[in-house]
Amino acid sequence: MEQEITDLYKQLNTELLRWCCIMTQDEDMARELVQEGFLRAIDHYDEIEGLTFQQKRAWLYRTIKNVFIDTVRKRKNECLQGELTGSEELPMQQSFYDKYSEKEILEVLKTMDVLEAKLLILRHVEGFSSKQIGEMLGLPPGTVRSKLHEAREHLKKKII
Repeated sequence: MEQEITDLYKQLNTELLRWCCIMTQDEDMARELVQEGFLRAIDHYDEIEGLTFQQKRAWLYRTIKNVFIDTVRKRKNECLQGELTGSEELPMQQSFYDKYSEKEILEVLKTMDVLEAKLLILRHVEGFSSKQIGEMLGLPPGTVRSKLHEAREHLKKKII
């Protein structure tokens, strides 16, 4: 088992790290995601033992993507549950942000559809592009942009 995981690590580490860097825009987080992916591979070795190399590769990509999504959700929940202080501003569009308080925006996000809130947070709080969000959620970038537009419209209607 140890040798097989080591070989898999040698073959895929650079590729996975590059993908995670693109996805997260943060090299440290990317390294943590890859490390967590391989730790889970060790923990679930009995599941991946009989798989081909391509299947193991796909398993790692899916696992790392899921770890990333869980991390983003956790951050979202922490952000939504905690009160923001003046120094922790949401990097939303300034003209929109100037009109409404952080508390008003967060309260409305809590009442929105989960996907819409997730899209708004990934785009405007976390700063991901439509393409990156699409990769995370398994959606085409055009669909992400369309759903973001709808989410912004719903947010405006709920705030006004």
